[in-house]
Amino acid sequence: MKFSRWAPARAAAILFVFVTASGFRGCYEPVTKSGLPKHVRTVAVPPFQNQALRFKIESRFTEAVANELIRRGHGLRVQSEREGADAVVDGVIRNFYFSGVLLDQNARARIFEVTIVGAVTVRDQVNNRVLYDNQNYVYRGEFEFTSDPRTFFNEEDPAAQRIARKFAEDLVSTLVNGFGVNEKK
Repeated sequence: MKFSRWAPARAAAILFVFVTASGFRGCYEPVTKSGLPKHVRTVAVPPFQNQALRFKIESRFTEAVANELIRRGHGLRVQSEREGADAVVDGVIRNFYFSGVLLDQNARARIFEVTIVGAVTVRDQVNNRVLYDNQNYVYRGEFEFTSDPRTFFNEEDPAAQRIARKFAEDLVSTLVNGFGVNEKK
C-alpha cells in the first residue's frame, strides 16, 4: 500500500473542516464576564432581616452570603455597612418551618424537611438601580432524629446552616455569572 505525499495535508484539512464545522472550537473558552457591572468593586452585605422569628437565622444567612462573596467574588471587597459600597445585598428571611416527612415504626417523625423562604434584592448604589431581585427564594433541606435517646442531637441548626450555605452559593453564582442580573443592553 502506497501513500501519496499529500495524504498528511489532506488528513489535516479534513480534520480542520470537521473541528470547525462541529463546534468544538469554542468548547474550552473560559468564562471571564461577571454579571455585576464593572464599576462594582465593593459590596455591602448588611444584616438580613428576620421575619421568621427564628433565633439567629438571619445571621447565618448574612454570614454565608458574605463568606461566599469573599470566596468567589473575584476580588470584590465585602463590608457590612452600606456607606461607601458600590452595591448592596438586602435580604429578608420571611419564613422558617419544618415538617415530618418520614415516620418510624412508632409513628414518630424521624426525618424532617426544613423550608426557608427568603427575599433578596441587590442594588447598584452608583447608578441607583436594581441588579437582581427575587422575593420568593425557597430552600429546603432535611435532617434526621435518632431513635436512640442516648445519642440524641438536634439536627435542626446544622440543617439551617447547610441551607444558608447553599442559598449563598446559588445567589453568588447568579451574581458572578450574570444569570438573571439586569443589565442595560
